[in-house]
Amino acid sequence: MDIRTLRYFVEVVRQQSFTRAAEKLFVTQPTISKMLKNLEDELNCTLLIRDGRKLLLTDTGARRL
Repeated sequence: MDIRTLRYFVEVVRQQSFTRAAEKLFVTQPTISKMLKNLEDELNCTLLIRDGRKLLLTDTGARRL
């Protein structure tokens, strides 16, 4: 886990969108998706629930935020 990955996570939560977070951070959407997947794997938990176009922060995600 590094500070960049945490910044990506925070921005996704703020924007409620992987695409908008990527635009704000000047990276591609696949980069954001991959970094958050790696973070979830590293922490062995689910941080966000992706429901179509909607993102829901899990209880675990809220505690990590």
